[in-house]
Amino acid sequence: MTLYLLPLAAYLFGSISTAVVVARAMGLQDPRQVGSGNPGATNILRYGGKLAAILTLVGDILKGVIPVVLARLLTDDPMILAATVFMAFVGHLFPVFFGFQGGKGVATALGVWLALNPWVGLALVATWLVTAFVFRYSSLAALAASVAAPFYVAWLSPGLPYVVVMSAMSGLLIFRHRSNIRNLLAGTETKIGR
Repeated sequence: MTLYLLPLAAYLFGSISTAVVVARAMGLQDPRQVGSGNPGATNILRYGGKLAAILTLVGDILKGVIPVVLARLLTDDPMILAATVFMAFVGHLFPVFFGFQGGKGVATALGVWLALNPWVGLALVATWLVTAFVFRYSSLAALAASVAAPFYVAWLSPGLPYVVVMSAMSGLLIFRHRSNIRNLLAGTETKIGR
């Protein structure tokens, strides 16, 4: 029975908004009320600087890594692990502690896959880096990694629960980037470094 509580614990852990916590600790404005309004590393970088962005990024990745590592220590049941992966991610998107106003989920998605299957995580990082280097758009890099992710999971971490969960995560990632997609199509999306 305790094992079935792992997804709930993952959701609660994922609900800790790293960006909001970092902003408060560093005396910065609430990221939900400035810039893009997204409580994530990219928005924090634009108005809070590199240190705040790095702390946010690391915290968001760890929100994915820690629950999945703990779950893997307790079970190898693919259903429970897949549910834990998904709920840590959903916690970041819809955090119960912060009015369900969460980030877009890119770093936390990376964290859960680094913990569950490092090869999938590394493939996602490589996709993001190549796309970002070529096109200079963080959002486009995240979208490219999101589209590729279910294929990486099917190839490197076979098992229907994992493919289904990653497909759902990719759909949510793309949905959360809908404003970025509009900006990319309109040519108004901000490039990396500006």
